[in-house]
Amino acid sequence: MRNTAKLSTAVLAAGALTFGLSACGSSGSGSASDTSGPLVVAASPTPHAEILNYVKEHLAKKAGLDLEVKEFQDYIVPNTATEDGSVDANYFQNQPYLDDFNKKRGTHIVPVVTVHLEPLGLYSHKVKSADALKSGATVAVPNDAVNEARSLKLLAANGLITLKDGAGSEATPQDITKNPKNLKFKEVEAAQTVRSLDDVDAAVVNGNYAISADLKPAKDALVLESAKNSPYGNFLAVKDGNQDDPRVKKLAKLLTSPEVKKFIEDKYAGSVIASF
Repeated sequence: MRNTAKLSTAVLAAGALTFGLSACGSSGSGSASDTSGPLVVAASPTPHAEILNYVKEHLAKKAGLDLEVKEFQDYIVPNTATEDGSVDANYFQNQPYLDDFNKKRGTHIVPVVTVHLEPLGLYSHKVKSADALKSGATVAVPNDAVNEARSLKLLAANGLITLKDGAGSEATPQDITKNPKNLKFKEVEAAQTVRSLDDVDAAVVNGNYAISADLKPAKDALVLESAKNSPYGNFLAVKDGNQDDPRVKKLAKLLTSPEVKKFIEDKYAGSVIASF
């Protein structure tokens, strides 16, 4: 993607201080009162950074917005960087994930506007249908609390397992009451689920990672999460107190514009669904 800085988690971990200083120094970010520089937004590469880059290249200039997009491969650093002011905002997550993150890490990130939904899906390189999974098959699931629970609810909704009554956004394999195929679960980082497909019988993969691996969720998933009444819409987020930053307001308006909705529909063909 053009004009986009791609930062690996390893590099970020090794040089967090350097990144923070350089990001703040170049853009003036990290202060709610300083809105003179470009708006620096942390995002997952697909589809979030792609959507932001569409805005950057086609809509931002006319709206008077100087937008800088930084790609992150994980689900942790975008929030910690937003919290410490290394970036001004982020775009990669849903409300249950953010609630869990804020609670566990003491951060103060808040949503600004919901943009899209990426349906979670079950994929396999070894079988063509969920019913074809053999007894004792191993299924990889994301190891963060929200996405693991979301994965188990997807499997339960499609009859592969049964969860105990009341199992919600913190459900784990210990909440399974019926497992007719005796499925075994391998907990891995969300970004690794798609990479584990050659090593397990199936994997539950977040939509952005599926798309970045050239999978088409609407076509390739064995089972796919329903978008109806979903709480998992992905949104633009900032540190609490920065919601009124005029640059953030401009970006929020552009991200929910008819042009962006058409871009999402045309580019992702149902694998990403506009939420506005």
